[in-house]
Amino acid sequence: MSKEYETVIGLEVHVELATKTKIFCGCSTAFGAEPNAHTCPVCTGMPGSLPVLNKQVVEYAMAVGIATNCNITQYCKFDRKNYFYPDNPQNYQISQLYLPICRNGYVEIKSENGTKKVGIHEIHMEEDAGKLIHSEWDDCSMVDYNRSGVPLIEIVSEPDMRSADEVIAYLDKLRLIIQYLGASDCKLNEGSMRADVNLSVREVGAKEFGTRTEMKNLNSFKAIARAIENERERQIDLIESGEAVVQETRRWDDNKEYSYAMRSKEDAQDYRYFPEPDLVPIVISDEWIDEVKNRQPELRDEKMARYEADYKIPAYDADIITSSKKMADIFEQTVELGANPKKVSNYLMGETMRLLKENDMDADEISFSPKNLAALIKLIDAGTINSSVAKEVFEKIFKDDIEPEKYVEENGLKMDNDEDGLRKIIEEVVAANPQSVEDYRNGKEKAIGFLVGQTMKATKGKANPGIINKILKELL
Repeated sequence: MSKEYETVIGLEVHVELATKTKIFCGCSTAFGAEPNAHTCPVCTGMPGSLPVLNKQVVEYAMAVGIATNCNITQYCKFDRKNYFYPDNPQNYQISQLYLPICRNGYVEIKSENGTKKVGIHEIHMEEDAGKLIHSEWDDCSMVDYNRSGVPLIEIVSEPDMRSADEVIAYLDKLRLIIQYLGASDCKLNEGSMRADVNLSVREVGAKEFGTRTEMKNLNSFKAIARAIENERERQIDLIESGEAVVQETRRWDDNKEYSYAMRSKEDAQDYRYFPEPDLVPIVISDEWIDEVKNRQPELRDEKMARYEADYKIPAYDADIITSSKKMADIFEQTVELGANPKKVSNYLMGETMRLLKENDMDADEISFSPKNLAALIKLIDAGTINSSVAKEVFEKIFKDDIEPEKYVEENGLKMDNDEDGLRKIIEEVVAANPQSVEDYRNGKEKAIGFLVGQTMKATKGKANPGIINKILKELL
């Protein structure tokens, strides 16, 4: 009988914080600048330069800790993690080992197995390293120190996850909490959120954990899911064939769907940690914690509950709208401008989602203003335009954020409510389509739809469908 195996997964999630400047100097953290444009003696590790801590980094770390039910370490300090690598200019990284800023938290996730708590062992602050660029043409490596000194928090989970599904649910939960806090944009593709996966397998029912490996270079949820499935299978194959799993760091190649060993896994003693002598300890008062707590915005779970209660929109709508902070902001601001919540929700769930999919865009990339969406809904409610014109106008709003009233006026798209003029057009349509008239009189209700369509065609889509239906029924 074949053995059953259980996967045990813990994550180390690095998040680049949304500060304007780096953690220990005044250099810009903006993404995409020329190589080495955002550097100074501190972040390039020049002798004699001294770090000065960015207060905003501490506040963001506290905010994430509070939102993930952690205890805040009120006396915490930085440590030096020593290692030698070209993208690490000082030959050490300033991090936190002994007294991390947040400890013992959890988040609640929903997955295919129901609801469960995933423990957070700790959250610590640290600086990012630079970036090595390997040139295939010149057979050399170049280093860009723009990222060196960008502030990070590392969120270390407990080994509480058992499947790729739970891992994605956990990452999604963290991503939304951090985005709602405004602490980071959490873009995996730009590296502002990076996850390392620690994974082991054991026989179902076993008490001891198996030997774990760590996988790096995972920059999308899909890549993470594929890497987990692949590594689980690899470890089971090794165990089944009587070989040992080696504790090591592996690099995932998403194109080849294959991971390969990078180095044997280091332990803390390999880094020769010691307290950072150039930075004083951080003392966090109760008042400071309260101040950060009072500034915490409404997070996704609370928002969903409020949307259902206050705006009377279905749970399904609330779930999709709040799955992006950008979408939730547009929804609330459009409703504040007087639009009906359900109509706003319908536009976001229907046309917006359709256009995002067609243009292969993320909800965070929406660029239209709530003002113009509210104005469009107002034009529909007033009977100024019909639904097919509204669809055309919304596509222009989505693409270029045009003012709908102006666009409708300039393009002559106002709905035609002139009953006498419409009656003449409908009489011509009826005369030209005797078969459809016959079908309708013989009880085929659908035949009227064809006649409505022909009338809309004749009026270039500007007629009022309600008036067309009314006149057609009279004539027939």
